[in-house]
Amino acid sequence: MRAEDLLPDHLDQGQFNGIAVRKGTVGAFLINARRLADPGGSEEQRRLAEHDIVEALPALRALGLFEILQVRDEHLRGLCEGH
Repeated sequence: MRAEDLLPDHLDQGQFNGIAVRKGTVGAFLINARRLADPGGSEEQRRLAEHDIVEALPALRALGLFEILQVRDEHLRGLCEGH
C-alpha cells in the first residue's frame, strides 16, 4: 500500500479505529521525538514537543504504530506508555 492509497491527496484526515487522524501525524511525532531528545534544544522546545506528542497519542494508537514499532528512547517510551 502506498500513502495515497491510505489517504488520497484531496483528504487531510481519515478515520482509523474511530479516531480522526490528520495527514502528517506520524511525521510530526517523529520531528517532536527528535526535538525531545535534542540535548541542544531549549527547555521550551522540549516542553512543546512533549505536549504535542501526548496530544497525538490517541491517533498514533488508532493507527497501531506502537503495535508495530518499539520506541527505543527511554524517556519517549515512558511518555508514550504513561499517557
